[in-house]
Amino acid sequence: MLLAWLERKTGQPVSKLFDIVAGTSTGGILALGLTRPDETGAPAYSAEAMAALYEREGHRIFASTFWHKLKSLGAMGDQKYPSSGVDEVLRRYFGETRLKDSLTSLIVPSYEIERRVPFFFKSEAARQQPTHDFPMWQVARATSAAPTYFEPARLEAARAGDYWALIDGGVFANNPAACALVEARTQFPAASEYLVCSLGTGMLTRRIAYDDARHWGLARWAKPVLDIVLDGVSETVNYQLNQLLPAGSYYRFQTSLQRGSEQMDETSGKHVRELRLLGEKMVRENTAALDALAGKLAA
Repeated sequence: MLLAWLERKTGQPVSKLFDIVAGTSTGGILALGLTRPDETGAPAYSAEAMAALYEREGHRIFASTFWHKLKSLGAMGDQKYPSSGVDEVLRRYFGETRLKDSLTSLIVPSYEIERRVPFFFKSEAARQQPTHDFPMWQVARATSAAPTYFEPARLEAARAGDYWALIDGGVFANNPAACALVEARTQFPAASEYLVCSLGTGMLTRRIAYDDARHWGLARWAKPVLDIVLDGVSETVNYQLNQLLPAGSYYRFQTSLQRGSEQMDETSGKHVRELRLLGEKMVRENTAALDALAGKLAA
């Protein structure tokens, strides 16, 4: 929604406002959608259209059957959701478009679990080497394969019989703004100034009471510690970029998720509306910063 505001304010699509677009997990899906070309070479989706994706498709992405629910035991025995729903939605939205077709330079993190290494999908690399090119829908699937929610994505590698086993890039790059800045310095080494816009997807604010946590074991810590790691990594990158970049060169927009709005697989109409209202509130509360950013992007 914040990007939709920027598109309306500047009269330009995201793919023309930025030289590099980076996104992890749900941000990766957005980054791919906003830089996907249609048959005329124009952006296939506006930012508003990508926001609407979640309103229309959430119940399909997070869909399960009775037998899968029985087998998964609430994600204790198997992934919480079968991958068929998310695969169908991503195939429909991205079609046969490939990473190399991106309208602007794109970087989307994922993590390879068999080789135990970070894995970066880069459109520049895809244009130069066919082995680095993948269908956009598969890139979206890999970066958003959240552990316990969906099974890892398996992408065929160039060598016959080889493959990549990939999970959500948020496990190491939940905030990919630093990755984007590094990529910008690599692609544009002669540049004297960099402008970075970083968008968060909401921070958890639920308090973890000491008297509760002091008695927790592995089972009770498993979910909270993952949330802590993801938020902690994200805010660490925010701190680093605040220190590295001069005033006026770095914009960070983030909101807080209250109890009831923090479950990423809650797709009820009421919940999605609450998230849209949070987006509207974030825009209202950051009008001055957004106006300044829009002016610099349109210059």
